Amino acid sequence: MKVYQAINKVQHELSKIGIAKDSKNQVQNFNFRGIDAVYNAMSPLLAEHGLCILPRMLSRICEERVNAKGTALFYVTVEAEFDLVSAEDGSKHTIKTFGEAMDSGDKATNKAMSAAYKYACFQAFAIPTEGDNDADAHTHEVKAAKPVKVAESIIVDNEIAINESENIDELKKIFTVAINAVQSDREAVARITAAKDRRKAELQTELPANSGNAGKPVLAA
Repeated sequence: MKVYQAINKVQHELSKIGIAKDSKNQVQNFNFRGIDAVYNAMSPLLAEHGLCILPRMLSRICEERVNAKGTALFYVTVEAEFDLVSAEDGSKHTIKTFGEAMDSGDKATNKAMSAAYKYACFQAFAIPTEGDNDADAHTHEVKAAKPVKVAESIIVDNEIAINESENIDELKKIFTVAINAVQSDREAVARITAAKDRRKAELQTELPANSGNAGKPVLAA
Protein backbone atom coordinates (compact mmCIF):
# COMPACT_ATOMS: atom_id res chain seq x y z
CA MET A 1 0.00 0.00 0.00
CA LYS A 2 2.08 2.93 -1.32
CA VAL A 3 -0.46 5.50 -0.12
CA TYR A 4 0.72 5.26 3.48
CA GLN A 5 4.34 5.72 2.44
CA ALA A 6 3.37 8.83 0.49
CA ILE A 7 1.37 10.21 3.43
CA ASN A 8 4.32 9.62 5.72
CA LYS A 9 6.73 11.38 3.35
CA VAL A 10 4.50 14.43 3.10
CA GLN A 11 4.06 14.40 6.87
CA HIS A 12 7.84 14.19 7.32
CA GLU A 13 8.38 17.27 5.15
CA LEU A 14 5.64 19.23 6.91
CA SER A 15 7.08 18.37 10.32
CA LYS A 16 10.13 20.46 9.41
CA ILE A 17 8.41 23.55 8.00
CA GLY A 18 4.93 23.57 9.56
CA ILE A 19 2.38 26.22 8.65
CA ALA A 20 2.50 29.49 10.55
CA LYS A 21 -0.56 31.28 11.94
CA ASP A 22 0.03 34.34 9.79
CA SER A 23 -3.61 35.23 9.02
CA LYS A 24 -5.56 37.38 11.46
CA ASN A 25 -9.21 37.54 12.48
CA GLN A 26 -9.81 41.29 12.58
CA VAL A 27 -12.87 41.09 14.85
CA GLN A 28 -11.66 38.88 17.68
CA ASN A 29 -7.97 39.62 17.11
CA PHE A 30 -6.54 36.11 16.90
CA ASN A 31 -4.17 34.52 14.40
CA PHE A 32 -5.00 31.43 12.38
CA ARG A 33 -3.67 29.31 9.52
CA GLY A 34 -5.54 30.23 6.34
CA ILE A 35 -6.56 27.96 3.49
CA ASP A 36 -4.12 29.64 1.07
CA ALA A 37 -1.23 28.85 3.40
CA VAL A 38 -2.36 25.21 3.48
CA TYR A 39 -2.57 25.00 -0.32
CA ASN A 40 0.82 26.68 -0.73
CA ALA A 41 2.47 24.26 1.68
CA MET A 42 0.68 21.11 0.53
CA SER A 43 0.69 21.46 -3.26
CA PRO A 44 4.43 21.03 -3.97
CA LEU A 45 4.76 18.20 -1.44
CA LEU A 46 1.80 16.30 -2.86
CA ALA A 47 3.24 16.62 -6.35
CA GLU A 48 6.72 15.60 -5.22
CA HIS A 49 5.60 12.47 -3.40
CA GLY A 50 2.87 11.36 -5.81
CA LEU A 51 -0.08 11.83 -3.46
CA CYS A 52 -3.47 13.08 -4.63
CA ILE A 53 -6.18 14.49 -2.36
CA LEU A 54 -9.58 14.08 -4.00
CA PRO A 55 -12.56 15.74 -2.24
CA ARG A 56 -16.13 14.46 -2.17
CA MET A 57 -19.00 16.36 -0.54
CA LEU A 58 -21.48 13.97 1.07
CA SER A 59 -24.03 16.47 2.32
CA ARG A 60 -24.71 20.18 2.70
CA ILE A 61 -26.97 21.95 5.17
CA CYS A 62 -27.72 25.66 4.82
CA GLU A 63 -29.53 27.72 7.45
CA GLU A 64 -30.42 31.39 7.24
CA ARG A 65 -29.66 33.43 10.34
CA VAL A 66 -29.58 37.12 11.22
CA ASN A 67 -26.70 39.03 12.78
CA ALA A 68 -27.03 41.68 15.47
CA LYS A 69 -27.45 44.38 12.82
CA GLY A 70 -30.31 42.57 11.12
CA THR A 71 -28.29 41.39 8.11
CA ALA A 72 -29.03 37.93 6.74
CA LEU A 73 -26.30 35.33 7.21
CA PHE A 74 -26.06 31.96 5.54
CA TYR A 75 -24.69 29.24 7.83
CA VAL A 76 -23.46 26.20 5.90
CA THR A 77 -22.24 22.82 7.13
CA VAL A 78 -20.73 20.34 4.70
CA GLU A 79 -19.90 16.70 5.37
CA ALA A 80 -16.89 15.73 3.28
CA GLU A 81 -14.69 12.78 2.45
CA PHE A 82 -11.18 13.08 1.06
CA ASP A 83 -9.50 10.21 -0.78
CA LEU A 84 -5.74 10.22 -0.34
CA VAL A 85 -4.58 8.30 -3.41
CA SER A 86 -1.09 7.10 -4.30
CA ALA A 87 -0.24 7.99 -7.90
CA GLU A 88 2.15 5.03 -7.98
CA ASP A 89 -0.21 2.11 -7.36
CA GLY A 90 -3.67 3.64 -6.91
CA SER A 91 -3.97 2.59 -3.28
CA LYS A 92 -6.00 4.99 -1.20
CA HIS A 93 -7.04 5.96 2.29
CA THR A 94 -10.26 7.92 2.90
CA ILE A 95 -10.70 10.47 5.67
CA LYS A 96 -13.98 12.12 6.66
CA THR A 97 -14.53 15.52 8.22
CA PHE A 98 -16.92 18.46 8.42
CA GLY A 99 -16.65 22.12 7.49
CA GLU A 100 -18.70 25.03 8.83
CA ALA A 101 -18.86 28.65 7.74
CA MET A 102 -21.08 31.74 7.67
CA ASP A 103 -21.28 34.46 5.05
CA SER A 104 -23.65 37.28 4.21
CA GLY A 105 -23.28 36.65 0.47
CA ASP A 106 -22.70 33.61 -1.71
CA LYS A 107 -19.40 32.38 -0.23
CA ALA A 108 -20.61 30.31 2.76
CA THR A 109 -20.43 26.98 0.91
CA ASN A 110 -16.99 27.78 -0.54
CA LYS A 111 -15.71 28.68 2.91
CA ALA A 112 -17.19 25.55 4.47
CA MET A 113 -15.52 23.34 1.85
CA SER A 114 -12.22 25.13 2.40
CA ALA A 115 -12.54 24.62 6.16
CA ALA A 116 -13.21 20.91 5.67
CA TYR A 117 -10.11 20.55 3.47
CA LYS A 118 -7.94 22.60 5.82
CA TYR A 119 -8.76 20.64 8.95
CA ALA A 120 -8.61 17.31 7.13
CA CYS A 121 -5.01 18.18 6.21
CA PHE A 122 -4.18 19.41 9.71
CA GLN A 123 -5.31 16.15 11.25
CA ALA A 124 -4.16 13.68 8.59
CA PHE A 125 -0.66 15.12 8.34
CA ALA A 126 -0.33 16.45 11.92
CA ILE A 127 0.83 19.82 10.57
CA PRO A 128 2.58 21.86 13.27
CA THR A 129 2.17 25.61 13.74
CA GLU A 130 4.98 27.89 12.37
CA GLY A 131 -7.86 35.66 0.06
CA ASP A 132 -10.75 35.99 2.01
CA ASN A 133 -12.17 32.51 1.58
CA ASP A 134 -11.52 31.19 5.06
CA ALA A 135 -14.14 30.67 7.76
CA ASP A 136 -11.68 31.70 10.49
CA ALA A 137 -11.23 35.15 8.94
CA HIS A 138 -14.63 36.38 10.10
CA THR A 139 -16.66 36.45 13.28
CA HIS A 140 -20.41 36.97 13.03
CA GLU A 141 -22.62 37.97 15.95
CA VAL A 142 -25.79 35.99 15.40
CA LYS A 143 -29.04 37.29 16.78
CA ALA A 144 -30.76 34.79 19.04
CA ALA A 145 -33.71 33.16 17.35
CA LYS A 146 -37.13 33.97 18.78
CA PRO A 147 -38.99 30.93 20.15
CA VAL A 148 -41.85 29.76 17.95
CA LYS A 149 -45.17 29.41 19.76
CA VAL A 150 -46.92 26.11 19.05
CA ALA A 151 -50.67 26.19 18.45
CA GLU A 152 -52.78 25.05 21.41
CA SER A 153 -54.59 22.50 19.24
CA ILE A 154 -51.29 20.75 18.44
CA ILE A 155 -50.36 20.55 22.11
CA VAL A 156 -53.78 19.19 23.09
CA ASP A 157 -53.79 16.60 20.28
CA ASN A 158 -50.41 15.31 21.41
CA GLU A 159 -51.50 15.25 25.06
CA ILE A 160 -54.54 13.18 24.07
CA ALA A 161 -52.37 10.77 22.06
CA ILE A 162 -50.06 10.35 25.05
CA ASN A 163 -52.96 9.76 27.43
CA GLU A 164 -54.37 7.09 25.10
CA SER A 165 -51.12 5.14 24.75
CA GLU A 166 -51.66 1.52 25.78
CA ASN A 167 -48.18 0.49 26.86
CA ILE A 168 -44.71 1.84 27.57
CA ASP A 169 -43.34 1.10 24.11
CA GLU A 170 -46.21 2.93 22.45
CA LEU A 171 -45.80 5.82 24.88
CA LYS A 172 -42.13 6.17 23.93
CA LYS A 173 -42.98 6.38 20.23
CA ILE A 174 -45.81 8.86 20.71
CA PHE A 175 -43.71 11.02 23.03
CA THR A 176 -40.84 11.17 20.52
CA VAL A 177 -43.17 12.39 17.78
CA ALA A 178 -44.88 14.84 20.13
CA ILE A 179 -41.70 16.39 21.51
CA ASN A 180 -40.35 16.92 17.98
CA ALA A 181 -43.57 18.70 17.04
CA VAL A 182 -43.36 21.21 19.91
CA GLN A 183 -39.63 21.55 20.54
CA SER A 184 -39.59 25.24 19.53
CA ASP A 185 -41.96 26.12 22.41
CA ARG A 186 -40.52 25.67 25.90
CA GLU A 187 -43.92 25.79 27.60
CA ALA A 188 -45.32 23.19 25.18
CA VAL A 189 -42.31 20.92 25.81
CA ALA A 190 -42.98 21.13 29.56
CA ARG A 191 -46.66 20.21 29.08
CA ILE A 192 -45.91 17.27 26.79
CA THR A 193 -43.21 16.00 29.15
CA ALA A 194 -45.56 16.27 32.12
CA ALA A 195 -48.26 14.35 30.22
CA LYS A 196 -45.73 11.65 29.36
CA ASP A 197 -44.61 11.34 32.98
CA ARG A 198 -48.22 11.04 34.21
CA ARG A 199 -49.11 8.40 31.64
CA LYS A 200 -45.90 6.49 32.31
CA ALA A 201 -46.73 6.32 36.01
CA GLU A 202 -50.24 5.09 35.18
CA LEU A 203 -48.97 2.40 32.81
CA GLN A 204 -46.42 1.18 35.32
CA THR A 205 -49.25 0.83 37.87
CA GLU A 206 -51.43 -0.99 35.34
CA LEU A 207 -48.59 -3.16 34.02
CA PRO A 208 -49.46 -6.49 35.75
CA ALA A 209 -52.93 -6.37 34.19
CA ASN A 210 -51.73 -5.28 30.78
CA SER A 211 -51.25 -8.41 28.71
CA GLY A 212 -49.36 -6.49 26.04
CA ASN A 213 -46.54 -5.81 28.49
CA ALA A 214 -46.85 -8.77 30.84
CA GLY A 215 -43.47 -10.24 31.61
CA LYS A 216 -41.62 -7.46 29.76
CA PRO A 217 -39.11 -5.18 31.46
CA VAL A 218 -40.22 -1.62 32.03
CA LEU A 219 -38.36 0.78 29.74
CA ALA A 220 -37.87 4.44 30.52
CA ALA A 221 -39.74 6.67 28.12
